[in-house]
Order: sequence, then structure tokens, then C-alpha cells
Amino acid sequence: MRMDDIRAVMDAAGSNRAVIFGISEGGPLSTLFAATYPGRTAALIMYGAYAKWIRTDDYPWGPTREQHEAAFNAYEKHWGTPIGLKTLAPSAANDERVRQWWAQFMRIAASPGAGITLYRMNVEVDIRAILPTIRVPTLILHRRGDRLQPCEGARYMAGQIPGAKFVELPGDDHMLWIGDADSLLAEIQEFLTGETPMLEADRVLATVLFIDVVQSTQRATEIGDSRWRDLVDNYHQLVSKEVARLGGRVVNTAGDGVFATFDGPARAIKCARAVRDVVGSLGLAIRCGIHTGECVIEGDDVAGIAVHIGARVAARADPGEILLSSTVKDLIAGSRVECSDRGSHTLKGVPGRWRLFAVQECAR
Repeated sequence: MRMDDIRAVMDAAGSNRAVIFGISEGGPLSTLFAATYPGRTAALIMYGAYAKWIRTDDYPWGPTREQHEAAFNAYEKHWGTPIGLKTLAPSAANDERVRQWWAQFMRIAASPGAGITLYRMNVEVDIRAILPTIRVPTLILHRRGDRLQPCEGARYMAGQIPGAKFVELPGDDHMLWIGDADSLLAEIQEFLTGETPMLEADRVLATVLFIDVVQSTQRATEIGDSRWRDLVDNYHQLVSKEVARLGGRVVNTAGDGVFATFDGPARAIKCARAVRDVVGSLGLAIRCGIHTGECVIEGDDVAGIAVHIGARVAARADPGEILLSSTVKDLIAGSRVECSDRGSHTLKGVPGRWRLFAVQECAR
């Protein structure tokens, strides 16, 4: 049994007793170990885990067997590509670096046949009868919008394990390290030590780039929902590729908008110009806004007044236009970027008046 691997590793490491942490399909495995070897289990922690992965009359959560079969076929056909990211890590599904990493990870981790065999084995797992036998301190963590493992299944497990603590966290990502991992780690630290860590937000100077599709509602109406979704997917992939190429990071791709950050305004401007060129091949027009300021970094999220200013600058741009705040204009003084003054404006929700500048030329 795979459970014996845990014991073998502990023996080899000279570990008599340990906290067992099971992630996703590691949850059932860890649960079986805790039930079988309670004396060697200091505590049991699970994240994104499940007791059963097939929807049935007595377990109304998760995919049906038919849905799993369709997934088997898709994974076998597209193994080694970014397949599954929209389910596993929707917040990063259009991040080109994450897409490349995931595709490479799949190719290195297993062959298509071995991967599907493991997938099929995990689908057949059903440890519901084991849950009431757990007699060790247990913490179950789950993100509310997890698209792979429904939160209801985790809540069910917590109700079946005596004394288990269940913590439901915001977020849609199944992959633990995507999204707000700090909050998950804080819950684990508090559970094991009784101490709650102070999670201080990092503050950094960053350049924010906002990109919006012009007249997106009208275009969606013209071509229909299905074709529009495909078009937006292609658009997001093209944008993410350009952002990654120029050293930026996609923070959010809500709707047809893109929010990215860069370590300097010149890269952000180059990216905006490149994106404007490539999305033209899709028949789309965009508007862009760029601002540089202090941003608050909380996990994978980026917030702060600088973000709001960047979004408001973008909202002021005309179709095909790249607008800069005066802060960015000052920072690129002496560069090859030529700008024209667009006058002084009020930005919704931002105090004072802001002078904006439109990019005319920039070095490629």
C-alpha cells in the first residue's frame, strides 16, 4: 500500500512521530495512515482533500463517473500541455510562466499512461468508513471556490472525524501554492503551536498596467457567447505571453481585462505596445493605463492606491491609446518614449487632479 511509504520514510529518517500533511489525493492516504498508526501521528492536516471523488446518490459532490471518463480521455490526449489549469489554478491559468511550468511538470512527472493510471486509482478511493475512527488532532483546510474538490466534501469530512477543525478560506485555486498561501500557513501554525503569526503585507514600488478590450459587450453580442469565450481565451494567452516575455507578472484576468505588474515603467510601456500590436490579429482593440507607485503585496494579490490609480488611468484612455500618469512620465524622462499631453483629469475615487500623457513612440 502507498500508506506504507510514509512509515518507511519516517523509519529511515528516524522519526518516531510526526504531523502528517495530506494535499489533494494525499488526504485519503494521510487519513489511512493516521487511523492505522495513531501513535506515530502527532496531528493530521489536510488541504484540498476528499473522502470520495465520484458523485453518487449518497455522496452528492464532485464529478460523475461519466465526467471523469471524459477527463481521462482529455488528459491522455493533451498530456504535457497546460491542460487542467483552469480547474487547478484559475487565478494563474493565463500566466504564461505558470502554463509553461505546469506543462513541463506533467512531462517530467509521468508518462500519459502512468498519469492516467494514477488518476483512475484516485477516482476509486472511498475512505468514508475510516473517518470516524480517526483519534488524532485534525485540521481540514479548503478554499471556498475550489473547482477540483468541492468545499462541501471537505466539510463532510470534518463532520465525520471526531473533534476535527474545519477552516474554509477564500479563493478558487486548488493548488496550495497559488493564491494566498500565507493564510493557509498561518492556520497551520496556529493549529500546531497555538500562536497566530502576524501577516505583514509587503510594500514595494511597482508599475501597474491595466489593459481593457474596447466595446467588448458589443463584440460578444455580435459573435455569440461561445465564440466570444474562445476569443477571450486566445486574447488572455497572447497578453500573458507578452507580459512574461517582458519580465512582468499577470495578477488578474477578470473578464476581458488584464492587470499586470512590472519592475519598471519602460517594460510596461513596451508590453502595452506589443499587446496592442498582437491583439489586432484577433480583431480586437484595447485601451491601456500605466502608473507607478507603492503597492501592497499580499500573497499573489497586489493592492493599494497605486492599483486604483492605474485602473482609473486606463478608463480614461481612448481605443488604441496607452495613457500614462504624470508619475510614469517623469520616470521615463530622457528615454526614447515620446508622449503627448492629454491634460488634467479627475480620477474616480482618487483625490486631486491628475495630468495624463499618451504614448506616441517607444523603443521596441
